[in-house]
Amino acid sequence: YVECQIAEDELRRDIVTAPMIMACLVACVSQFLSGFNTSVMNAPEKYVFPGHSTLAWSLAVSSFAIGGPVGAILGGYLANAAGRRQALLFDAIVFVLGGLLMSLAPTIAWLIAGRFFVGIASGFASVLVPVYLGELAPPVLRGTFGTCTQFAMVLGILASDLLAFELAESWRILFGVTPLLAFLQLLCAPHLLESPRWLLDRDENSQDARLALQLLYGFRDVEQIEHEVSHIVGATAYYNLAAQESGPPVSALRSIYEDPLVRPLMLSSIALHVAQQLCGINSVFYYSTMFFNGIIDNPLLGTTLVAGINVVATYLAIILMDQCGRKALLAWSSTGMLICVIIITAVLYEIITFKFIALLAVMAYVSFF
Repeated sequence: YVECQIAEDELRRDIVTAPMIMACLVACVSQFLSGFNTSVMNAPEKYVFPGHSTLAWSLAVSSFAIGGPVGAILGGYLANAAGRRQALLFDAIVFVLGGLLMSLAPTIAWLIAGRFFVGIASGFASVLVPVYLGELAPPVLRGTFGTCTQFAMVLGILASDLLAFELAESWRILFGVTPLLAFLQLLCAPHLLESPRWLLDRDENSQDARLALQLLYGFRDVEQIEHEVSHIVGATAYYNLAAQESGPPVSALRSIYEDPLVRPLMLSSIALHVAQQLCGINSVFYYSTMFFNGIIDNPLLGTTLVAGINVVATYLAIILMDQCGRKALLAWSSTGMLICVIIITAVLYEIITFKFIALLAVMAYVSFF
């Protein structure tokens, strides 16, 4: 199997075709919309249904996060049952419906419902897009394609803040960007090719899989296509055999936990994912405009600067990841975030009276994140 993987790497080294790029771009629209809706409620808070209560607005913002786990769970099942392409198209439809509910909402209750559906669609995207790009990308470019998901999300966050400069008061138009982009994604559906791996996993003789391989990798003869098919089928058989030997999922998880060498790694990974969600980063993207109110003349400018820093820091992290190592970057990241949170808290409690430092601390916090 290892020899097959080496041959596969050599066969498809640096192969990037127009159909592959188009499929990647169309799929990344979902992740872009996920980032866009993470931050879209930040700027127009005072214009959306003026007089709303704090509780109502909190529900409108947080219902997005409530829908996210629902979509993440359902996304995996749908991707396996109906295929990656069909799942992504269904995701776009949910974005359209949720976005229309938000932009046409007659009351804040309808806005809450729209945010919930957009949250489901974003949860779908967080599962579907990385899997889809990973299965389409050549092995040597899989890491590069993987970064597209994170970039699309942070660009979506930045885009919502930039558009808010002109559309914050016209919040229905701002919210209407979501269904518009999702509808354009549906129009580009012909460029969204089904994953050859998923097709071959269902049927080793699939002609659709062979056609997709030909388009994605530019193969010109049957021999090249069948050579690639043999690698994919062989890899699938290898993983299926490994899964059978490890036993049922519960037994496999128990065996990992009981292994004294592997258990610390598993618990550390879980702790990192939990900490990522509980560290407070979402409050920055949800409420930074309100936080900067009174600190700088234009709070939206501060929010946009933070989003721009987020894009730059993401790019730098991708570059430094292979040079400095993951563990070192995580240590520096956690330490920097801790220091920034202490400074932000000191400003909020007026221990530090220079409020402009809060803006710098939030920007540094996001960059460390």
